Amino acid sequence: MRLLFDQGTPSPLRHHLRNHIVATTFELGWSKLQNGELLAAAENEFDVFVTTDKNLSYQQNLKGRRLAIVVLPFASWPRLQTRLPEIVAAIDAATVGSFVALPMQPSD
Repeated sequence: MRLLFDQGTPSPLRHHLRNHIVATTFELGWSKLQNGELLAAAENEFDVFVTTDKNLSYQQNLKGRRLAIVVLPFASWPRLQTRLPEIVAAIDAATVGSFVALPMQPSD
């Protein structure tokens, strides 16, 4: 799958997603795009949008999007490292139009 990391998504995460093609908004020069514009652009080139923006579902109408969205619980790379299996599983399971917000506490 083709993944787009939003600003705030730690880029070292890409090294744990070897089965996917990963780009960042910064690399594409999309850092200045607002959420609606960013999602519209991402839909044309990516399968999954990975973000730390917990308010995205409140700020944007996500219904009918041709893009899966995975919301990470925080942007801290050291904290995310402890949750890698859960994060990778959520990204691997993402399907067109799905929305997954990982909880602050790990699931057991």
